[in-house]
Amino acid sequence: MELKKANILIVDDDKDVLIAISLLLKNETQEVVAEKNPENILSLVSKKAFDLVLLDMNFSASVNTGNEGIYWLKRIKEIKPALSVIMITAYADIELAIRSLKEGAADFIVKPWNNQKLTETITDILEKKEGLSKQKNSDAALIGESEGLLSIFHKINKVGPTDANILILGENGTGKDLIAKEIHQKSLRAKYPFVKVDVGALTESLFESELFGHKKGAFTDAREDRLGRFESANGGTLFLDEIGNISLHQQAKLLSVLQNRQVTRLGTNTSMPIDIRLICATNLPLRELANEQNFRKDLIYRINTVEIVVPPLRERKEDVILLAKHFAKFYGDKYFKHNIQFDSKALDKLKQYSYPGNVRELQYIIERAVIMAENNILLASDLLFSPIESGGFDLAKNHETKLSSIEKQTILRVIEKNNGNISKAAKELGITRTALYRRISKYDI
Repeated sequence: MELKKANILIVDDDKDVLIAISLLLKNETQEVVAEKNPENILSLVSKKAFDLVLLDMNFSASVNTGNEGIYWLKRIKEIKPALSVIMITAYADIELAIRSLKEGAADFIVKPWNNQKLTETITDILEKKEGLSKQKNSDAALIGESEGLLSIFHKINKVGPTDANILILGENGTGKDLIAKEIHQKSLRAKYPFVKVDVGALTESLFESELFGHKKGAFTDAREDRLGRFESANGGTLFLDEIGNISLHQQAKLLSVLQNRQVTRLGTNTSMPIDIRLICATNLPLRELANEQNFRKDLIYRINTVEIVVPPLRERKEDVILLAKHFAKFYGDKYFKHNIQFDSKALDKLKQYSYPGNVRELQYIIERAVIMAENNILLASDLLFSPIESGGFDLAKNHETKLSSIEKQTILRVIEKNNGNISKAAKELGITRTALYRRISKYDI
């Protein structure tokens, strides 16, 4: 990113520092926001899409953490993990500044700073950030020419500029999160936050706190006010992944917020208005989701103005080679093995596999192949399909599995080694005599 296009936030309780950096960057950037009170940081970075934050290491604030700068750095990273932060420190605090790098700071500058050095540092970080962004997009891009994917592209272009709520349906590994991000990028909210939450992984106790936020003292571990994900996404897009896995109680809470367009943090009676575009995703088929014993129909209607069904990779085989070559180029560059090619048998092998793990599985197959290949030509033998997905550990259906066969042979060998002494055999196998007798009976030994 060019410095001229950057939005930068400066946070320092020293008015002279704010004025000096603001004057330096005012004509070099798109916008500079100066803030004296660190308590306003979270609200500012939630409401505006900053590209970089300059953050003081020490404030005369009431935060009792040993170092205020690192405390606020962690808070920024909680809600905006990708936001670059440069720490401003005095020479005496160099040790703390180095510690801040471990906590996620992009760099630090020492007071008094050199203006040219500061500008160069900011420019370097913005350029690296853009490079990483391009790299991520290359690693996980929506690529394909199948009828199913072209239909999805068409839908994204149609619904992107609207504020319609979207429900994305598809198996794990099909790229539902990429579609959600693409919709956000096509929307009028693209300059505002895109906040993803795996709601299926939230416990009942964490659900409200994570989504709606809480006030200090709302519960035992609530040591400070916390912004919820709804407020963090204000003005932008909130992506709720694995929506099909939340409980009926959680569904009722979510429905209330979506109907009223406002959230109430735990520990307070004050409602906060929210302005978000909602995108949800689930790996459950719609007919299963529509079972009212598990999911409220009124919530389905609320989140499903438009639905996008992502076909599994086995149903869009014409995309396999395109994706494989894309991942080969990306990982070839990443691991310094440029111009990766596939031999004809490798391509045939890729075409014939069913990909139960979908695009994600193909990605890992190609990454492993690029790493392990002897040269830049990938052979069929370099393409190892995961037994986790392919069922390599699933068993033969002839009354005895491979695993059972291994266990039976091991038990026979150990019993024979101990001359039929069950106690000794059980001890060597690391199981009780009773457990060993059960297995003897099971395998008819």
